[in-house]
Amino acid sequence: MPSRPSGPSRKLLWAILVGALLLTACLPLLRYSPPADAGAPLLLPLTIGEHTVMVEVAADPASRRQGLMFREHLPEGQGMLFVWSREARYGMWMKNTLIPLDVAFISADHRIIEIMTMQPETTDSHTASEPVRFALEVNAGWFERHGIEPGDEVGGKAFTATRASPP
Repeated sequence: MPSRPSGPSRKLLWAILVGALLLTACLPLLRYSPPADAGAPLLLPLTIGEHTVMVEVAADPASRRQGLMFREHLPEGQGMLFVWSREARYGMWMKNTLIPLDVAFISADHRIIEIMTMQPETTDSHTASEPVRFALEVNAGWFERHGIEPGDEVGGKAFTATRASPP
């Protein structure tokens, strides 16, 4: 009859067995690699006439403060929609923003009030001439290239996807 290991050798066998089981259980975690777009911002569609722009939504004070600062490139057809919880005459500036942008100030009923071009790395204030609930930033010239003007209506999921935090 075979004899059972005793003492330290028995404990060593148990430790090896438990270690092997733990390693087997953890292998899927070790092989995990995040999706290629992990960390990429969520983009939602906005439509203006027949044109669509994919936007990040900045609906809380921290994301509105950060905006598009420190980015070296904004892909064509993308932008950022700033959302506020109430209408006011909001202003935008370009401190630490490295790319030229256009901003469209948009009313609570989703109509473009006005469009302004903003130069990079300036602290000039670009303020809406009347109360607005939204501002849409895109690459400079995007609105003109697409024939978009004040009075045009803006629609899309980005308006309903999130509620704004107070200013």
